[in-house]
Amino acid sequence: MLDRRSFLLGSAATLTLAQTWRARAQTAPASPRVAGVTAPVEIVDDVYGVPHIRAQTIPDAFFGQGYVVARDRLFQIDLAHRRALGRLAEAFGADFAPHDATARLFHYRGDLAAELARVPAAVLACARAYVAGINARLAEVTADPTLLPPEYRILGVSPLRWDVRDLVLARGAAAGNTDDELRRAQLAALGLLALDEVMAPLRPAAVLRVPEGLDVAAVGDDDLAALNLGGLPFGADTPTRGERVDAANAGSNAWTVAPSRSATGRAILANDPHLGLGGFGPRHVAHLSAPGLDVIGGGAPGLPGIMQGHTDRFAFGRTNFHIDQEDLFVLELHPSDPERYRHAGGWKAFDTRAAAIPVKDAAPHRATLRHSVHGPVVSHDPAKRRATALASIAMQPGASGAFAMIAINLARDWQGLKEAFALHPAPTNFHYADVAGNHGWQVIGFVPQRRRGDGLLPVPGDGRYDWTGYRDHRVLPSVYNPPAGWFASANQDNLPAGWPRDRVPAHSFREPYRYQRIAAVLAAPPRHTLADSVALQHDTLSAPARQLTALLPAGGSPAAALLRGWDARVDGDSAAAALFEILWREVGQRVLAAIVPERARHLVTEIASSVLLDLLARPDRRVGANPLAARDALLAAALTSAWDRATVLMGPDPRTWRWDRLHRVTIRHPLSRLPAIAAAFPPIEGGGSGGDNYTVMARWLGDGPDWGTRGGASYLQVIDVGDWDRSLMLNLPGQSTAPTSPHHRDQYAPWVAGRMLPMLFGRVAVDAQAATRRTLLPAAPG
Repeated sequence: MLDRRSFLLGSAATLTLAQTWRARAQTAPASPRVAGVTAPVEIVDDVYGVPHIRAQTIPDAFFGQGYVVARDRLFQIDLAHRRALGRLAEAFGADFAPHDATARLFHYRGDLAAELARVPAAVLACARAYVAGINARLAEVTADPTLLPPEYRILGVSPLRWDVRDLVLARGAAAGNTDDELRRAQLAALGLLALDEVMAPLRPAAVLRVPEGLDVAAVGDDDLAALNLGGLPFGADTPTRGERVDAANAGSNAWTVAPSRSATGRAILANDPHLGLGGFGPRHVAHLSAPGLDVIGGGAPGLPGIMQGHTDRFAFGRTNFHIDQEDLFVLELHPSDPERYRHAGGWKAFDTRAAAIPVKDAAPHRATLRHSVHGPVVSHDPAKRRATALASIAMQPGASGAFAMIAINLARDWQGLKEAFALHPAPTNFHYADVAGNHGWQVIGFVPQRRRGDGLLPVPGDGRYDWTGYRDHRVLPSVYNPPAGWFASANQDNLPAGWPRDRVPAHSFREPYRYQRIAAVLAAPPRHTLADSVALQHDTLSAPARQLTALLPAGGSPAAALLRGWDARVDGDSAAAALFEILWREVGQRVLAAIVPERARHLVTEIASSVLLDLLARPDRRVGANPLAARDALLAAALTSAWDRATVLMGPDPRTWRWDRLHRVTIRHPLSRLPAIAAAFPPIEGGGSGGDNYTVMARWLGDGPDWGTRGGASYLQVIDVGDWDRSLMLNLPGQSTAPTSPHHRDQYAPWVAGRMLPMLFGRVAVDAQAATRRTLLPAAPG
């Protein structure tokens, strides 16, 4: 069990620990000797906290990246690494053992040496160096524990050493869209499968059919038992490497503008990846340079390489594409031997492994880990003669994805990138613009090949629906130098017109509102500037707001009057925006209650925005016997309720209402439920935001009743391709997770204000804004 006393350290002791850590960090040697580097590596931190790593070899540059991410984000990467490896219980106690068992269930079962052998030698060398860089920093803090971040003393744990094999071992226990599959099967059991369209309309459109042989009445939430453990017992919900976040909202915007449409005469690339906000920052910015390599941008802490940024030759960005990469298989167990399941006309034994999971201050936790031919067995119920297995691209040979960023960073041009994409399994819209004025888009990711079915519902695991392999990016769409002079993606359905129906990779593309606004802006002006891209990233015009307010019934209510005079911009200082957001939630709840039968409301818990707006614009008998009158009555009641709620939340005077009073931006340590952690890591707060789920400046809300900012673009970049020092960036809340660092929250205020910062790249520009310098020297011989 957890040692609760260690979590209740007094604030005075915590403050002393933080002061000691800061003092030691400030007096650290300027030229330490470290193991794993082959020649001196200079690290120049600029005034924004970005480390510029200057190495003499390319692997040493990646060593430097591993070192600085461990310097700035050690506990963040260590906790995620420990979780992915299934080694939480050995540090925190028995409550964490079930989480460890699930993590180990999703470890790669094949030959790790063979997996590493698949990776090009130059890429693997960089990955080994990155891991060595992390371990070099670990050696420093182990030798001098006062350099350890405060979490380690508070929690009574030590960081784990890394091994390059870990990068191909831990694949991440992600369910993907299998919760959608379960919901559809459960709705089918109620005879209400068509109701799924209310919550998750299929894009592209498709007909939902129950797979032959599937007993929908037997499908339930327990079919994902191993993945339904919830957050970690001490309240953390820190994602493991590759784990998806907030599937309903996660996305991104990206666009390129050709020189012919640019005011600079050079290409522009903009990108703002949308992820969950409120805990550890999901990006760490670094600049890696060596002969043959010069790349800067945002990387995922704990993953080698840069995900979004630019080299000295091209800029690159990404948004989520959609490929259905997970399927749930229902297995029939043998009547007398539950360790066998029906498959291919016979009975096959599970690949079974007994795991002894180390537990702090207790005996090991015993778990049985099963795999079928489909993948990890996530539910096993002998009493029902039933099990379920999860097929996932991530579990396939060659699909770790840990080396893809390195390969992309090493590429020199568009053709080299296409070769690098073979290492990239995750579904992605990849955007490109180079110094020669070219720009392009390529969908990348691995596409499973199904013997039968479309992946929209669970399927029998008897062999009829098995996967037969997967295909890579070469079967997916791309464009190079599009005639329009610009190209954008915002998670909308961007499959080309006429794309074959039998090659549709998924039906889960997002609402098109963000893309439609981006397209309208990019298509309008003849010459696009960097400032235009910054403004577009912070654009708050809401198509749903414009559509809903146009439908408000005639009448003199103060709520209707306020909204009718509004420009539909969800700005932070807008009273109407605050009222609209309250009204939007109220209308959605009322319509959902009207059209979803009571017996299905636990399954259909929200209504898609397009479905809601279509039903309001063209009401039918689902909302009442007289649809137009029922719609108007519903809207009138919702307006009254929203006004009353706004008065409670913001006071009786609407002149004082502001959306950013409700839509607050608060960053907390993921373990802040522990008093000692909360004392050592005060929340980063004080500002509010405009935007919502559907504006280009995506700042989505959490589930009610809270109105806080739960997600959006923590990292933003606007790149002037070729005149690199004019490029701009932001990284919320800052580069370091240490509260004593000047870069812990220094980008919070600029982020709230939408004030981009320089993305320094050239040596002269970096040296002019250098804050600290440090040189890592090779360890002494012997």
